[in-house]
Amino acid sequence: MSGVLRTLAEPAGYEEEIKKSRFVCYAARVDEPEEAELFRQSVADEAATHNCWAYRIGQQYRFSDDGEPGGTAGQPILRAIDGHRLDHVMVVVTRYFGGVKLGAGGLARAYGGVAAECLRRARIIEIVPRRRLLVEIPYAISAKLYPLLVAVEARVLGESYAPEALVWEVEVPEPRVGELKSAFRDASRGAARISELE
Repeated sequence: MSGVLRTLAEPAGYEEEIKKSRFVCYAARVDEPEEAELFRQSVADEAATHNCWAYRIGQQYRFSDDGEPGGTAGQPILRAIDGHRLDHVMVVVTRYFGGVKLGAGGLARAYGGVAAECLRRARIIEIVPRRRLLVEIPYAISAKLYPLLVAVEARVLGESYAPEALVWEVEVPEPRVGELKSAFRDASRGAARISELE
C-alpha cells in the first residue's frame, strides 16, 4: 500500500564483537533532524573510539563516519535503514576498538551488518497517514452515506449542522481518500460536498 510509513515501534539495541572490537548499536524512531541529534547525544559514548550514525526522515538523510575512513560507517548504516525499507529512523553504532584493524571493507561490513541485525530484531510498525476532510451531506441522505465512511475506515472527528446539510469533519486513511470521494459522489448523485482540511 502506498503512503505507508514503516518505522520502529520502540527503541532497539544490539551488540556484537567483531575481531576483538565491540560494536554497540542503538536505533529509534525520530520525526525531526533535531530529534535524531538528541537521540545521538543520549546514546553516544564519548569514551568510545567512534560513534557513527545515520538517519532517514522522508527525503532527508544524514550520516557520519565519526573519524572512521570515509564511506566505511555512516553510509553502510544508512544502507541498512534503506534495506529494511524503514523511515523516520536514527541508528547509532558505537565502536570500542579491540586492537585488530578491520580494513575498509571489514569496517563497512561490520557497521552495516550490526545496524542491519539491530533493525532485523526491532519491532516494526506500519503507519498509514490520514487526511482530514470536511463532508457536507444533505440531511435527507445522511443516514445512507454514513456506512460509506465505515467502509473506508474513516473516523468522524466532529459533527455540525448547517441550514441545508449535516457537516462531518472526518479523518480518512490517505490511500482511501479517492475511494471515499467517488463513493459519496455516486451515492449522493453529486449532492455531497467534500473539501480538504489542512
